[in-house]
Amino acid sequence: MNRTALVTGATAGIGEACVRNLAAAGWRCVATGRRAERLEALVAELGSDKVHAAVFDVRDEAARDDALGNLPDSFAGIDLLLNNAGLALGTSPAQEASLADWTTMIETNVTALVSLTHKLLPALIERKGAVINISSVAANYPYSGGNVYGGTKAFVRQFALGLRSDLHGTGVRVTSIEPGMVETEFTLVRTGGNKEAHERLYGGAQPMTAGDIADTVRWVAELPPHLNINTLELMPVSQSYAGFQVARGG
Repeated sequence: MNRTALVTGATAGIGEACVRNLAAAGWRCVATGRRAERLEALVAELGSDKVHAAVFDVRDEAARDDALGNLPDSFAGIDLLLNNAGLALGTSPAQEASLADWTTMIETNVTALVSLTHKLLPALIERKGAVINISSVAANYPYSGGNVYGGTKAFVRQFALGLRSDLHGTGVRVTSIEPGMVETEFTLVRTGGNKEAHERLYGGAQPMTAGDIADTVRWVAELPPHLNINTLELMPVSQSYAGFQVARGG
């Protein structure tokens, strides 16, 4: 195998697991993220021939372009763009939510994803590569406090479907992967480091792991080039659909 993946948000969780999984399967990986020490540790562990650290915030286009413009030759040809970087901030209902949190989610989950995808599309078309977007079940099922986070993930899902249509005939594959409950740093980030909230959500629930999603990503990425998975929704067995809310007496 002589293929290269660019993985955003590779410093933890699903992104880090995907780098490990793909590198073990013979892929070269450009691992991106803000936390240089975590990326450098990944390179040291997996080898500089398999992983290249590109340190930047996905919202910073200038830093991104500088990092991608200086990739080593062996990592310069991107065959797979894995749009994984994203976050949720806050659990408040819309009327009590922070506008700054909303803006950060939109800039990270939507604007940065769109910008990076646009930048890499010519190369992906030339190489008949693939785009995998990590969306969420929140794209499909609303819940209290999900507001803008769910909206951004719905955009990610719909953007993947739109790309699939626009790239018809190019040989480029596009997939939206939509996980439910996965135990990562996600809830700690969302709640500002609240470990009790993390334990309350995941404790005893047998959630999916970052490794489960990484296995799925690699399966999609390594399918024969004539097959495309459009959307793929995953949940742990312990999680299912919520009921409708009904307010009474007011």
